[in-house]
Order: sequence, then C-alpha cells, then structure tokens
Amino acid sequence: MDTVSSHQGSNEVSARFDAATPVAAGGRRRTARVAGILFIVSTVAFMVAATVLSMTFDWPDILRQPADVVLPEYADGGTSLVWTWFAVAWTYAILGVAILLLPTALARRGDTALRLATSVGAASVLLALIGFLRWVFVVPALADSYMSGDENTRTAVAAAWTAQHQYGGALLGEHLGQLLAIGWSVTVSVIILRSRVMPVWVGWLGLVASALYFVNQGDILATAVPGFPVWDLGGLLGSYLWALWLLVIGLLLLRRMPSEAR
Repeated sequence: MDTVSSHQGSNEVSARFDAATPVAAGGRRRTARVAGILFIVSTVAFMVAATVLSMTFDWPDILRQPADVVLPEYADGGTSLVWTWFAVAWTYAILGVAILLLPTALARRGDTALRLATSVGAASVLLALIGFLRWVFVVPALADSYMSGDENTRTAVAAAWTAQHQYGGALLGEHLGQLLAIGWSVTVSVIILRSRVMPVWVGWLGLVASALYFVNQGDILATAVPGFPVWDLGGLLGSYLWALWLLVIGLLLLRRMPSEAR
C-alpha cells in the first residue's frame, strides 16, 4: 500500500508540475508532434545511411578486422565513404533532440526518473557521435599515411589505428554509448508500464529490445577479453528491435497527444 500511495503521490506531483508550467496544452501537442517526427526521421534516415555503409564498407563486420584490412578498404572508399560516415553520424544525432523533447511531449517534465534518463540518453547519443565522427576526422589521415608509408610507417599507423579504434570506438561509442542508450530505453519502458502514458505493450517491447541489444556487449568485450562469449544474432536482433521501438514511440507521439494520454 505504501508503494502504491508513493507512486500515486509522485504522479500527482508530476501532474501539478506540468499544470504549473507555462507550456500550454497546445504547446505540448506541438512538441509531441515534433518529437514524434524526429524519432521517425532519425531512425529511418540512420537505417538508410547504415544500409549504404554496410553495402559499401561491410559495416559493422569490418569493425573487428585489423588495420591491414580496414585502412586499405577505407582508402578505396574515397570521399564518398567519408560522406557516408558523416551521414551515419548526424542522422543518429537527431535522436538526441527527440530524447530531449520526450519529457515535455509526454507531459511528464516533473518526473525525476524520466529527467535523469533523458540526460543519460542524450549522453549516449553524444558518445555514439564521437565514435561515428572519428571515421570522418581521424581515420582518413590514418588511411592515407598507411597507404603511402613504408613498412615501418605502416606498423606505426596500425598501432595508432588500434589505439583510437579501441578508445573512440569500442570504449566510448559502443560500450558506454550503447549501455547508456539501453539505460535510457529501460527507464522509459518502465515509466510507460507504470504510468500507462502509452500502451503497455510498448513498455514490454522496449524491455525486450533493450535486453537483446545488451547482448551486443559480448561482441564489444571480446575485443578486450579474448574468448568472451559472443552471440552475433542477439545483438543484430536487438538493434533492429530497438529501432522498431523508436519508430513505435514516434508514431504514437504523432497519433496520441499528452492530454489524451493522461
């Protein structure tokens, strides 16, 4: 009973907070539309850019290849490959704006858990952006030096490649970026289940997608811990299901305004 009372009290405080804000119901509806559009645009645009990258650069499988495979392949890709990585990075960055708008779009700006999760989600996008943009600003110079250098130069460049790849890619972009993204989606899913601000099945979909997406951490940890268990299919299914969940969030924000949900 205490838990129920506490939860109800929290909802009442959140409702009073939202009612007291200067953002009118019409403003929240507009914010919900914008957030919904951004969730959809970011997800679809990123999937298109990522598909092009997969077709032209064998991404993401090539991420686990050594420098003598990756750098010549990158150099062969030329300027078009650089722009493809640029598109991958900034289409994903749009998700950060949608995440920041979500508390207002759901009329839950007073929800402490959601506000904290929003900061975590925005940070996850920033870390992913660092991981993606190193392919635009760091890797081209390494690829040029590798292709034009002698054996000693190539050895040095390969070492530099491995260092930046493990730090900017595996650590920041993949490990921390994905963990924070999963933390955001789990929190949002639990809030949906408890508050019914969206259909319950959306919350369960988010939890299942997050759990499967978490499996991809095995592939990342295997780069530092040889022999660490890896289930490639789990990470693949998780990423696609997570993207589907983002699309669902966007569509529901477009169809169902906060005043109706409450």
